[in-house]
Amino acid sequence: MKKLHKFFIPIEIFLLFVIVCRYMEDRLMDKLTHVTAEYFKEDERTVPVSAEGKEMEQGEAKKVALTFDDGPNECYTEELLDGLAAKGVKATFFLIGKKVVESPEIVERIFQEGHLIGNHSYDHVNLNEMSKEAACEQIKKTNEEIKKVTGTLPEYLRPPFGSFKKNLDSDMNMIEVLWDIDPRDWSVKNTGKVVNRVVTNVQDGDIILLHDEYATSVAAAMEIIDILKSQGYEFVTVDELIFE
Repeated sequence: MKKLHKFFIPIEIFLLFVIVCRYMEDRLMDKLTHVTAEYFKEDERTVPVSAEGKEMEQGEAKKVALTFDDGPNECYTEELLDGLAAKGVKATFFLIGKKVVESPEIVERIFQEGHLIGNHSYDHVNLNEMSKEAACEQIKKTNEEIKKVTGTLPEYLRPPFGSFKKNLDSDMNMIEVLWDIDPRDWSVKNTGKVVNRVVTNVQDGDIILLHDEYATSVAAAMEIIDILKSQGYEFVTVDELIFE
């Protein structure tokens, strides 16, 4: 019996060792499963979008608005409209009232081709240097002339020189629109310089100021469109930027 007892002692120890090993193995597997799940959960949460996907999302979001002041111009506005139509771009035109009277057919074309029309005063004057009554008259006369042609009152106002009388926009029930990028095309009258000043400074959501009364500005606008489109920009009218 003693010999038999001695024989069973190693078996008991062995069985105990097996049980302990199985227990430790189960605990280890549970721990590994938990850690692995947490790792993939964290990875799923933090993994960035692929570079290609990110570029596409940014491309869809990048928008700019081309705006043209001081028109309509008998020599260059229609040339500009031809170029915009060919490139499928809509722009915003801030018109001078007395020029609307002189060239209503051009205003009609701007409107019919889907561009946004805004008010740039009747005589291109500094509204801040006028009485409130005179400034309001400048705006009202221009609105009336634009409505005669398009059947629609403008909602947007760009004061000449960016100079505006306090509260005049609310009194006139119009939205003031200034700009982010001014390449001073009226001063340099150089296509290359105008293009460079715009494309090296532009950012998503910018409003670009140009004038449709210079051949160099029209040519610059076409180049700006091509360059910025290649960079993923979409051209919209200012209302789409303001109310997006």
